[in-house]
Amino acid sequence: MDIRNFFFKYRSFTPIPLAVMIIYFAQRPNPYWLYGLFLVVVGESIRIWAVSYAGGETRTRTVGAPALCSAGPFARVRNPLYVGNMMMYTGIVLIAGSPSLWSMLLITLIFFYIQYSLIVSLEEETLLALFGDTYETYRENTPAIIPRFKAWPNDDIRLPMSLGKTLKTEKRTLQNISLIIISILIRVSYFP
Repeated sequence: MDIRNFFFKYRSFTPIPLAVMIIYFAQRPNPYWLYGLFLVVVGESIRIWAVSYAGGETRTRTVGAPALCSAGPFARVRNPLYVGNMMMYTGIVLIAGSPSLWSMLLITLIFFYIQYSLIVSLEEETLLALFGDTYETYRENTPAIIPRFKAWPNDDIRLPMSLGKTLKTEKRTLQNISLIIISILIRVSYFP
């Protein structure tokens, strides 16, 4: 089995050990929690924006896409969902605090760098096979992780889903983020 397929298929579960470690080392007082909350909100907002354009295809366990999405946030960055995830987890680390906050932050960023490098490699290989030159042009004009300031002009004129439909699709992520933050609050309040 290609290790990239493993990380893609189980991408919702592979961060669980990291989340447990963040919760375990959470501590009070923490002067960075407000910055962390800001990053979680911004990261989830990016995810909601991206899901509104990509739809439920973002939840599949097999690599592929019925169509190339290059509208909305996808006209600025090829992987807005992963950008949102990295911002949220950075925010969670800042909310939780740690005796060695910068080490925890570094571990988190290294984990996601490795995971997303593997996943993006597989996704791009697959999308190139599916969409050929169209995908290659998209890839040449849209960065993988650091967003463009101005959206790349292209022919994708799709409109976003309604907020209600988007939130329904994004429900699991919202539940997981809430569970992690509640666990951090319980940890620092009852098990100092």
